[in-house]
Amino acid sequence: MSLPASVGRASARPSSARRTPNKWWALGVLALTQLVVVLDSTIVNIALPQAQQELDLTDGQRQWVVTAYALAFGALLLLGGRIADYWGRKRTFLVGMVGFGIASAVGGLAQNGIELIVARGFQGLFAAMLAPAALALLTVTFTAGRERATAFAVFGTIAGAGAAVGLVLGGVLTEFADWRWCLLVNIVFVIVGFVGGILLVTESKADGDNRYDLWGAVTVTLGLGSLVYGFSLAEHGWGQLDTLGFLALGVGLLVAFVLIERRVAQPLLPLRVVLHRVRGGAFLIQALVGSVMIGVTLYLTFHLQIVLGMAPLESGLASLPLTIAIMGVAPVATRFLPVVGPRALLIAGPLIVAVGLLYLSFITAGGDYFAQVLPGLVIMGSGMALVFVPLQNLALTGVAPHDAGAASATANSAMQIGGSIGLSVFTALYAGVVGGAAVSDGVSQLAAFTSGYSAIFLAAAGAMVGASAIAVFVIRGRKEELLPEPGAPAVVHA
Repeated sequence: MSLPASVGRASARPSSARRTPNKWWALGVLALTQLVVVLDSTIVNIALPQAQQELDLTDGQRQWVVTAYALAFGALLLLGGRIADYWGRKRTFLVGMVGFGIASAVGGLAQNGIELIVARGFQGLFAAMLAPAALALLTVTFTAGRERATAFAVFGTIAGAGAAVGLVLGGVLTEFADWRWCLLVNIVFVIVGFVGGILLVTESKADGDNRYDLWGAVTVTLGLGSLVYGFSLAEHGWGQLDTLGFLALGVGLLVAFVLIERRVAQPLLPLRVVLHRVRGGAFLIQALVGSVMIGVTLYLTFHLQIVLGMAPLESGLASLPLTIAIMGVAPVATRFLPVVGPRALLIAGPLIVAVGLLYLSFITAGGDYFAQVLPGLVIMGSGMALVFVPLQNLALTGVAPHDAGAASATANSAMQIGGSIGLSVFTALYAGVVGGAAVSDGVSQLAAFTSGYSAIFLAAAGAMVGASAIAVFVIRGRKEELLPEPGAPAVVHA
């Protein structure tokens, strides 16, 4: 299999990665890595009440247990992607795996809130090395055709299901072991991933005189961090000085980042990666999907436990139909992908998700799970499968091996930053709805909570309609261009 014409100048290293006889086993290792990174965004959600009680966390500290991971992960992904490109993708993958395991162990043994929050931040830091390295290795291992479509379908499906898997696994561990095992369980995954990475993954990296774009790294990291932190403060009011200040600082730093990237010889994020029309559209869709998956699964957990009174394990199992629907529909979507092309799936999938979310928005405080929640989860999961199957592949279409790490980091960052911002916006919306309701007893309080959850599901449905619109107007091109066959060049339209 020859390199696409557009990337003929790439080194032999990526070619050797493609010829590895163990590439399907390597796919299993890389997919496991993505599962760990994604499920850690949600696995602690169910355990937070126990952790708060044992460590005497304030409500603010409880929120930062979730935010610290997302903030470090999203803000450092681009730098992690370039480290993977320049230092070596396999080497970065292995270091990220070990660091993630150590941070998980420290968090699982934390004796106070500060230790737990710091450990979660370091988890995010090493995940920012691990995730783009894994996706870049997948990109240079499976380069075109049906094999690439299958590999990315598996990878994307696992990534999409990771948030829901985290809720189920978190419920099992919290119910039968201890909240600490929601972090300590990562050590098992790390051992498997590290050994598999050594044995099955082939090293690759970008050729040439590679220099790190330090000013770009500083501005994009601080810019994304300020933006996410500013949105997290919006719960206390959009007009507050600190909220507006951090949002303005984040926007200003990101503008400075773009100006820097236009001028440096070896940018942290080559603008050609994001200005490509199809990839840019895919990144926007990923941001909206991330906001829905992270935000909806968190508030669904609150509804199941607080309003419906489910135990941690019961609420985790109640979330399982979302994962089952994703895993069940994904193989069907994979078979149809070469027939209808990615664009059709990305138009229909978000609309189906929106229907499921609209159904969930009609929940009531005294409602039944099987009547009001279960059908919505099945519909939502079916639509998400249609989105996840083509999305990762499309986000990296036409990317030269030299830019694989940066493009992979952008794809992950779009999902994570979108999830962080979406969660903050949903939280602000929830606070406004609940705060505006007059609550005087337990029943009316549950009704107010349910009104807040309903508003979030309705807003998420609107976000998915927006994702479908992006696919209609931005994801353009023939099926053959969006999904190259073996040996065909990956077409890149600016």
